[in-house]
Amino acid sequence: MKINSAVTSPGSNQAAARAKSPAQSGQSSRAAEPSASGEKVALSSLSANLQQASTVSGNEQVMDVARVAEIKQAIAEGRFQIKPERIADGLLASVREMLAKQA
Repeated sequence: MKINSAVTSPGSNQAAARAKSPAQSGQSSRAAEPSASGEKVALSSLSANLQQASTVSGNEQVMDVARVAEIKQAIAEGRFQIKPERIADGLLASVREMLAKQA
């Protein structure tokens, strides 16, 4: 499987994302709130759902903090290697799992 590794400039997709309103994207948004820079920020209902889903009841952690620190250190030192084949295999496995749940 070939993975396209084309990189776009950071601002290239931002204008398109800003031009699309929540109504156009099929998502409702919460009331706009001013950010630290004074700009108004509106969170979509999907964003709110993701925040809620990432919060676990009790004090359980959703992620392995030590593993995240280890990866950050490897990136900083230039030791972190991305393995596209492993990423693709993981994506395919998760899609298969989701499809199996729907059946």
